[in-house]
Amino acid sequence: MSLKERAYSVLVVSAAEKLNSALSELMAEANCLPAKIVSSVSAGKRAWNERLYDLVIINCPLPDESGTRFAIDVGESKGTVVLLFVPSELHEEIRDKVVDHGIFTLSKPLSRPLVSLSLDWMETSREMLRRLEKKTLSVEEKMQEIRVVNRAKWLLISELNMDEPQAHRYIEKQAMDRCVSKREVAEEIIKTYS
Repeated sequence: MSLKERAYSVLVVSAAEKLNSALSELMAEANCLPAKIVSSVSAGKRAWNERLYDLVIINCPLPDESGTRFAIDVGESKGTVVLLFVPSELHEEIRDKVVDHGIFTLSKPLSRPLVSLSLDWMETSREMLRRLEKKTLSVEEKMQEIRVVNRAKWLLISELNMDEPQAHRYIEKQAMDRCVSKREVAEEIIKTYS
């Protein structure tokens, strides 16, 4: 799927109606689904607990709190890219707090081209996270396969008095002869001898 075909789910946490309207227009032009827009951190937390979002934009400060802690919490979760709009006088201080959590910041006042560019960066970051998630899953799957095969080898060693190289060759040969994965052979061995 090309980047142009992909749509991103967006949560906007902002009490500024004018900004919310402008963001809705920008996201309609970008690859974003209609954004869920809430006006407080507490409403943002509720929305976040209902579902995960690809992109979260927080316009600081908010009526109930600054939004920085919420940004950090969301930024710590898997797969979400966070952007904070921060008053210029607080930008450096807040940026220092959130940069280690992978959160982007923009100093207010904002311009349409800058926000549009930021959305592009957020989409790019989200795609990088997707690739990392896939790699992590494949590594975890491979590790699980190794564990299952090793367990099967130990069962062959203990039940059929094979040594480790023999057990390894047996599993490999069975997999090749039957055109199945080593994991499938190992799972059958485990079922048989457990």
